[in-house]
Amino acid sequence: MKFFIDTANLDQIREAQDMGILDGVTTNPSLMAKEGITGEENVINHYKAICDIVDDNVSAEVIATTFDEIVKEGEALAALNPKIVVKVPMIKDGVKAIKYFSSKGIKTNCTLIFSAGQALLAAKAGATYVSPFLGRLDDISSDGLTLIEDIRTIFDNYGYETQILAASIRGPLHIVNCAKLGADVITAPLVAIAGLLKHPLTDSGLATFLADHAKASAKITG
Repeated sequence: MKFFIDTANLDQIREAQDMGILDGVTTNPSLMAKEGITGEENVINHYKAICDIVDDNVSAEVIATTFDEIVKEGEALAALNPKIVVKVPMIKDGVKAIKYFSSKGIKTNCTLIFSAGQALLAAKAGATYVSPFLGRLDDISSDGLTLIEDIRTIFDNYGYETQILAASIRGPLHIVNCAKLGADVITAPLVAIAGLLKHPLTDSGLATFLADHAKASAKITG
C-alpha cells in the first residue's frame, strides 16, 4: 500500500520523506490556506517546491467547476512537473474532464467520493485514483470503511486499474483497516502515519532493554 501525506506543510513533507515510507502528497485549497499560501503564483511555486521534495505523485487540485476551465487549469498544473496528478472534483464536468485527461495521458485523482457509484463513474472515465473520504462519512454516522470495501469489490469484479486512495484518514486504525480491505493508497496527516510507530509494549520493552544494558555496563566498568 502506498503512503501519501495530506498536507501543504513542507517541513512535514520532508519529515515523512526522510522516514523512507512516503510515496506522494495530496493537497487542496484549504491545506494551502492553512500554510498561508495564497495567490496563484505562490500556489504554483509551492507545488513546485513539493515536487522537489518527493519522488512522485503530487495531487494538485483544480478550483474550476466547468469542463473547459477544469481542462485549462488541469493542463497548466500538469505542465508544472511530471509528478503532478490533477485533482478533479466528483461532478459531471469533472468526470468529463477526467475522460479528457485520461486520453491525453494526464494522471488524475477524483476527489470528494462518498459513494461506490461515484467511484465507478470515475473509474469508467479513466481516473488514476479515486479518493473516498472515510472520516467525513464517519462524522455523519456512516461507515467509511464499508465504502472502501464496496469499491474494492467493484473494481476487482471488472478489472479497473483505477487505484483506491483512501482519504480523510483520522488515525492509525483507519490506516490499518484500509490496508486490510485492500486500499491501494492512503493519504493522511503526519500525526496519523507517525501513530503507527507507537505501542506501549514497544516503549516498555525498549526501556527494559536500555536499563538492562546500563546495569550490565556498570558491572563491567565496576
